[in-house]
Amino acid sequence: MKVQVDQLRRYFNQVKAVDGISFSFDTGDIIGFVGPNGAGKTTTMRVMATLDEPTAGDVLMDGVSVIQQPEVGRRLVGFVPDTLPEYADMTVFEYLDFFARAYGLRGARRAQVVGDVMEFTNVGGLREKLVRDLSKGMKQRVCLGRALVHDPQVLVLDEPAAGLDPRARIELRELLFALARQGKSILISSHILSELTEICSGVVIIERGRLLEQGSLADVTKRNRTCRRVEIRVLRDAALYAAVAQEQPGVEHVAPQANGFQLELKGDEEQLNRLVAELVRRGCPLVECRLLQDDLEDVFMRVTKGEVA
Repeated sequence: MKVQVDQLRRYFNQVKAVDGISFSFDTGDIIGFVGPNGAGKTTTMRVMATLDEPTAGDVLMDGVSVIQQPEVGRRLVGFVPDTLPEYADMTVFEYLDFFARAYGLRGARRAQVVGDVMEFTNVGGLREKLVRDLSKGMKQRVCLGRALVHDPQVLVLDEPAAGLDPRARIELRELLFALARQGKSILISSHILSELTEICSGVVIIERGRLLEQGSLADVTKRNRTCRRVEIRVLRDAALYAAVAQEQPGVEHVAPQANGFQLELKGDEEQLNRLVAELVRRGCPLVECRLLQDDLEDVFMRVTKGEVA
């Protein structure tokens, strides 16, 4: 399923919550949707889920406009909001069954789908438990299950890992990998950027409603790399050889550590080779030298300014 956000705009009086952003993703993709608070992520996701109408622009699913044909969008998209909408005195089964009926599932087919969703999200043991009494992690599982009952081809998840403990986050990550393998197209927003680095095949970064970056993690990282980060471990005299490294051409921001130091190096691998050779020439008892890979947190800090609309 090809998803295209095309010049999307959403204004609230004079506030430009979303200001002409365009991006796309495809079958099996897990795309991280990143930006500071107030950047326009939730507004964009609500438009994609047909819960809000844009001021201008469009959202296309395999070329079909969900703005012009919202009933098509509601069949294609499963939306997981940042909090689970609760209904008083409903059990987990009743909650999921209610939404299955709302999507037109009937009889044995509905019972089969609800059972399959409960098994997939591992909430079968909570069948008769009231939704309001669930932990945060279990509520997120039920919320994901609600979004899956109509077997959507696109999943839009707004901060699904917020407030989850480490185990629940790992389990959510595995569920997302499984859904991507099934061919779902997934857009996920989160402030936990280290986890998005592990989950996502691509990223979209926005700020003040405007697009700043998009593409694969590798491409976005490469475009925004200003220098190489290097970690060097030594047997002894770390502070001494950190000072030696600081004197070398292209070396910036040397940070001593217990067993070595980290530094930022402007230049290519030939420059790194010269640095290592000079350290060895000075008698440095080198144990390890390795390039550190930039992650999404590094890219985010470089391309955003922390501004809100």
